[in-house]
Amino acid sequence: MAGLSKRTNALGTENAFTVLAEVNKRLREGADIKNFCIGQPDFDTPENIKQAAIKAIKDGKSGYTPSAGIFELQQAVASMFSRTRHVDVKPEHVAVACGGKPFIYWSILCTTDYGMGDEIIYPNPGFPIYQSQIIAHGAKPVLLPLVEEKEFAFDIEDLKKRITSKTKMLIINSPQNPTGGVLKKEELKAIADLAMDHDFWVYSDEVYSTLAYDAPFTSITSIDGMLDRTIMVDCASKAYAMTGWRLGYAANKTLAPHFARWMTNTDSCANHATQWAVVEALNGPQDASQRMAKSFKERRDLIVKLLNDIEGIKCLRPGGAFYVWPNVTKACKKVGAKSAEDFRKMLLDKGVACLADIHFGSKNPGQTEEYVRFSYATAKDAIVEGMRRVKEFVEK
Repeated sequence: MAGLSKRTNALGTENAFTVLAEVNKRLREGADIKNFCIGQPDFDTPENIKQAAIKAIKDGKSGYTPSAGIFELQQAVASMFSRTRHVDVKPEHVAVACGGKPFIYWSILCTTDYGMGDEIIYPNPGFPIYQSQIIAHGAKPVLLPLVEEKEFAFDIEDLKKRITSKTKMLIINSPQNPTGGVLKKEELKAIADLAMDHDFWVYSDEVYSTLAYDAPFTSITSIDGMLDRTIMVDCASKAYAMTGWRLGYAANKTLAPHFARWMTNTDSCANHATQWAVVEALNGPQDASQRMAKSFKERRDLIVKLLNDIEGIKCLRPGGAFYVWPNVTKACKKVGAKSAEDFRKMLLDKGVACLADIHFGSKNPGQTEEYVRFSYATAKDAIVEGMRRVKEFVEK
């Protein structure tokens, strides 16, 4: 029988879904589990957005659309980007896709050539699809360590060392998955200076832009000279509790038309009715989105406090997203876990589901600390009970 390609056999995945399948299997079998493994808001999509989709369906919005998206959505995205990032984005510089993920591999395809040694620098730990898509499309992944001492940002001098004549793109993600870290203005300025000096693209993953808690969200595109060399990406999933609707958007003057061509080659266009729903999401009232953000901030403060009350666990307070990335090195030793992954499996047996550091990349060079990720996109009572179970397990 014909075999599979090396590319397919080597393709990475997003382990949150693998662990979630294991959790759901146990739940079906009657297990009592508090689930902190998936990054998905526990809120329902706001009613005005649902009604906009229903209206679109009833109005016959069921055919193909332009690959770049309906013009009304391009306008809404451009207006949102311009307003929230303090830049001037034109509708024709916007492309939409079936979620945010396609822009990762379209950006790689647009800026690198297969097997030519072109390099892309990406954060580690980080969203696992960055690395898997870099490899799948024949570029060279260059990991950039995020370190606890810098609140899970990276050292600019460390970044400088990783830039070569082959560097084509740097991926940044702020607020970040899995650490919740937020890049400061001075860090963004330093990145911008390097991008302009060495002439590489910046892929700015801003899907948690509405979930920056301690300071207003800042995009690298707001720095002079960076709008045209930045691939600015956001989506409806997190801000409007629309993960399953699958609608993302990106802005870049040069690349938007090419993203549309990739869309023509892959999905033809994003879901027609969903596009109208997101027009309403972006142009309509923002009250529901703001309430969600307020609730996530309260949950962040709660879970950080409860984790730091557990002997052997140290948790920094993340600046955004809805994840915490606690250091569980001492807790692992207390319970006899050989690694964070071993610790995660033990917690699952105690009725608490989370993810381990290995689900977000390899350990950084010289790293001896162990980390796990809890998503606090869940109810406060579940957080209280889940952390009670962790505390009981670790301390007893």
